[in-house]
Amino acid sequence: MSAGASKEEQLKELLFLRWEQLQRSSAEQLQAELKEILGCSNHQTCMKEAVLLDYYVCGWWWAKEASFTPAQASFTMAVLHILLDNIREKQMGLVDNLAEFSKALKPACRCVTPEEYTSSLLDSEEAAAFIRYIRNSLFQKYRLYQLLFTTPRGELLAGMERTTEVFCCQDPLTPLEHGISTHLYFQ
Repeated sequence: MSAGASKEEQLKELLFLRWEQLQRSSAEQLQAELKEILGCSNHQTCMKEAVLLDYYVCGWWWAKEASFTPAQASFTMAVLHILLDNIREKQMGLVDNLAEFSKALKPACRCVTPEEYTSSLLDSEEAAAFIRYIRNSLFQKYRLYQLLFTTPRGELLAGMERTTEVFCCQDPLTPLEHGISTHLYFQ
């Protein structure tokens, strides 16, 4: 893959140039490829990176399971990227992002009439399946994505109330495993 290419270009290259190879790959191999493209070197400890990686791996895997063509899978990944970018960068609300989703979906699902045959990227069944996938994977968990990508982690931690209880002990040799006083313990 080209070193200077953007993430979108790298994802497109991954889908189009290596489609057959990726069709036979495992989820772990796909995850390794996407981890490199997205720059998720800390996904084991960083929740944002882990969610981002899972979001794209699941989206690609869904497109594969739906038997999408490379163009359809590329469209799926592009829409996933647009919707997540609307949350992260533009901090768009749910209703506005739904409107953006419908705008992105409209050109791919042109009505096909018998008199005027135009090829569309997604037929009605594929479009319905894609809408269900986006609804279940992103829109039902929208508030969680908003909190994860727009609220600084320090703010979440600082806003939490913590209560620490300190138990006062008269005898420092009280056995912890029994919770009884030492004179009863030694008897």
